[in-house]
Amino acid sequence: MSYATPDENLVELALALAVRAPSVHNTQPWRFRVVDRELRLHLDPTRILDATDPDQRDLVVSCGAILHHLRIALASLGWSAVVRRMPDPDDPDHLATIELVRHRPTMTELALCAAIPRRRSDRRHYSAEAIPSGYLSLVSERAAAYGATVCQAAYGQRRVLVETMKEAAGRHIGDRRYRLELADWSGRHDSVDGVPAANTPAARPGQGIPSRIFAGPRLVDRATHPDYAELLVIGTRGDDRAARLRAGEAVSAVLLTATNIGLSSCLLTEPLELADLRARVKSEVLAADIDPQAVIRIGWAGDTTALPTVPRRPISEILESRTPPVPGTAPTC
Repeated sequence: MSYATPDENLVELALALAVRAPSVHNTQPWRFRVVDRELRLHLDPTRILDATDPDQRDLVVSCGAILHHLRIALASLGWSAVVRRMPDPDDPDHLATIELVRHRPTMTELALCAAIPRRRSDRRHYSAEAIPSGYLSLVSERAAAYGATVCQAAYGQRRVLVETMKEAAGRHIGDRRYRLELADWSGRHDSVDGVPAANTPAARPGQGIPSRIFAGPRLVDRATHPDYAELLVIGTRGDDRAARLRAGEAVSAVLLTATNIGLSSCLLTEPLELADLRARVKSEVLAADIDPQAVIRIGWAGDTTALPTVPRRPISEILESRTPPVPGTAPTC
């Protein structure tokens, strides 16, 4: 196999699409570096959320999402990404190394790439129109390609999951550190990161599926009916960083597939940020050998009004120079 040296214009063009990936609180906790023939993905430790995400699961899942977005973007540009996950045992923040080979994009890759700029985290209520079973089978199949499972929470499983979500929200309301951190990362205006006020609706007391209570919500949710979203739990066998990274790739595959189909979606992580509640989801919603990594709300939009584009950090902030590191020194990302 003949690997190519990444061209800076190619990398920047692909990253311009890849950074549209979702991340917890829109922290965008990733950094990239070109070294020789490799493009390296690192977790950015300056983006850690101590109160929200104490074990950094959400951040690694977020980095998995951009890794998949990047692979789709590169494929659409004629390059296949050969990925080595967790390539450096001495550096757990070095999440992946990517090498490029020439590739003819498939119709699926082109369709998923076209979905990248259209995807939004839609936190509004979804309609009662049922999702065809074939669509749910398709998103499960796409997630399985990355070693993840998708569980559609129905009946008793759904009740347990919703109750867990409500309990997580209630505990977080009473956690001053969490509230301060969330307030710092949400309700934003004209910022390149964080959750914009224009993209978050006000929480409704007693709503069926609770959501985070973001600061300064400005989005109008016109729905008067309950939220009929389906709830999908993304799980993996294992819970190390490699498993969480793959879970993020699977999340991205599900979200882009849903967008391509015409479904609305929103990534949820709050019910899995508290260890005992995550254990409850594992034991009562998933199989005993599957670890929950994320929850996805998915359904048909109840309000088709277009959502604003969420800003992203400039590429210059996340992509380091091609200059290789001096021997004996650690990378700066």
